[in-house]
Amino acid sequence: MKITSVTTAATVGHGMHLWVKVQTDAGVTGLGECVHGGTQAIAIIQSLAVKLVGRDPFAIDAIFEEMRRGHVFDGGTGGALITALTGIEIALWDLKGKALKVPVYELMGGKFRDKIWVYADCEIDPGMDFDAIKRVIDEVLVRGFTALKVDIDIGAYSTTRGTQTFHVVKDRFNHTAGQIEHERMIELVDMVTRAAGKGVAVAVDIHTRLDVPSAIRVVHDLAPYHLMWIEEPVPPENIEAMREVKRHSKNPICAGENLYLRHGLRELIEKQAVDIIMPDLPKCGGLGEGRKSANLAELYYIGFAPHNVSSPIGTLASAHVCGSVPNFVVLEYHWLHRDYWTTIIREKTDIIQNGMIALDDRPGIGVELDEDVARQYQWPGTSWFANG
Repeated sequence: MKITSVTTAATVGHGMHLWVKVQTDAGVTGLGECVHGGTQAIAIIQSLAVKLVGRDPFAIDAIFEEMRRGHVFDGGTGGALITALTGIEIALWDLKGKALKVPVYELMGGKFRDKIWVYADCEIDPGMDFDAIKRVIDEVLVRGFTALKVDIDIGAYSTTRGTQTFHVVKDRFNHTAGQIEHERMIELVDMVTRAAGKGVAVAVDIHTRLDVPSAIRVVHDLAPYHLMWIEEPVPPENIEAMREVKRHSKNPICAGENLYLRHGLRELIEKQAVDIIMPDLPKCGGLGEGRKSANLAELYYIGFAPHNVSSPIGTLASAHVCGSVPNFVVLEYHWLHRDYWTTIIREKTDIIQNGMIALDDRPGIGVELDEDVARQYQWPGTSWFANG
């Protein structure tokens, strides 16, 4: 079996969703997905496609490493090049599973669990009162989710204290949190956890917005709340800073969505700067890299909770890795208010049922794109699975 073509299609979703199709002379086709690579990733995939024609599609790791090392001076440790390779890599796993008539998790050594726990990313505005927050949370809970995440970093917020009204507008570059901003973050967590109630896991995301003193104040005041984790309290570039915040936190610290490859996560893991890593598998290197990163983290008893903004293709692909490693915690779902979550796949049924993804015996990733429906959301100016 040889690769005959590698083509792409892109749609509007959480940013751009870029799908990669790998076809072979045996009539077996694989479909992958990558995110956050933009049109740069499309151009890179198109340039690599000619080098992939005629190759054995089963040699997934060898192809990935050859392409990565061969372009090390073009960004072989991160960015659009790695994301482009990720889309190809995931498509190759799907293709190999279909050719051998087994699910991807079987190719990865089998599964530790039959179902993958999923959390819903909720849209909470910092200006919401308790009733508004409860309506958002109730919408999530009625859909069967038992875990959720909210953003608590403040962009702009107004509050009245006594006879005074305070307007908080966050400086786009300064990482220091003022008193009102700090207090509002704690108030948001209090309202969300009360609205969710006991038995629902709550994570909070700060989106790398704070400096170390501000983050330490926040994690200290969030100690009474039994949170699933506090996500990216400080920027990802400084591992020592993250470790210092973790040292002061009673809640788990989670980070890693902006790191690439197991090489990018290595220092975070080895210095035990976090309790949970969250690589975005359709961005950071793919399924093989994700599993290798999880296995490295497991040596330090660090959990694995992949970041995920992908369509059902990339989401289910990530779920196969989650099933194949022992230290999996939970997988993200970021499509609460997109009606085409199920319509863009041929199966027309939600892969998430009652907050879980079932890993069945369908070969490959286990879900197929409905190209006619998906093309309705085509990214302007891009081609649709076209050669050349």
